[in-house]
Amino acid sequence: MVLSKVPHVTFKQFLQRQKVLSLYRDILRTVREVQNESDRQYLKSWAREEFRRNKDAKEEDVIRMMITQGNLQLQELKKTLQLAKS
Repeated sequence: MVLSKVPHVTFKQFLQRQKVLSLYRDILRTVREVQNESDRQYLKSWAREEFRRNKDAKEEDVIRMMITQGNLQLQELKKTLQLAKS
């Protein structure tokens, strides 16, 4: 009998993980709209590094705070892109 290597997660943890992944995808989609290639590469690298650096976070409150911060930074990026297009 082979035991699964997938760690047991609660439903709450599952939902939180989905929020994190959704935020990551939204950030990368938004970064694609950056016109300057070097800025786009910098932002993509920055996002990847931030998510990698925090991938081992376990405390729900800490993760919730990081999601909130990430959403705020995403909104700022979107505002900046809107201003650049104007």
